[in-house]
Amino acid sequence: MKSNVYLFCILILGFVSCNPNAKEKANEADSAAVQQALYPYDVEKKISELGINIPEAGAPVANYVNAVRSGNLIFLAGKGPKLADGTYITGKVGSDLTIEEGYEAASLTAIQQLASIKAEIGNLNNVVRIVKVHGMVNAGPDFKDHPSVINGFSDLMVEVFGERGKHARAAVGMGSLPSNIAVEIEVVVEVRD
Repeated sequence: MKSNVYLFCILILGFVSCNPNAKEKANEADSAAVQQALYPYDVEKKISELGINIPEAGAPVANYVNAVRSGNLIFLAGKGPKLADGTYITGKVGSDLTIEEGYEAASLTAIQQLASIKAEIGNLNNVVRIVKVHGMVNAGPDFKDHPSVINGFSDLMVEVFGERGKHARAAVGMGSLPSNIAVEIEVVVEVRD
């Protein structure tokens, strides 16, 4: 009996090692398991359920690109709070805009960055994690609530990606930003092959 079991095991192992299709199917199954392991939900469906419409990624306005990939990291160019009509939320937070309006501007910027990520990798389910966020707030020298503003970006990333949306971050003030936009945010994202 033991020899029959042993022989059966050898035949199975031989079949798997000699049959390239069996190896390929095993690799596909492993790949599918990894694909499913990142999120217990469909990220893009969740975004839709949140009432968020991801726009097409905007074209760069100068001599740069929206994203640069190095290995599994994507470095995203700074984006601002673009509204659906193509205009931006502008002004200094703390004088022209309230902290709440700055928070909303940062949330809109998060949507712009989601568009850039999607344009680069095709499917937001392939985001392994949001690694680093550099948030810049257009504010006067006496403004002190930069983190409260950039929370608009961070909160949306966590809402979309869960624990994988938590990131290292800087939230700093700037005396001015391009076109007087309220915030500008750069992001580093880890993605799956």
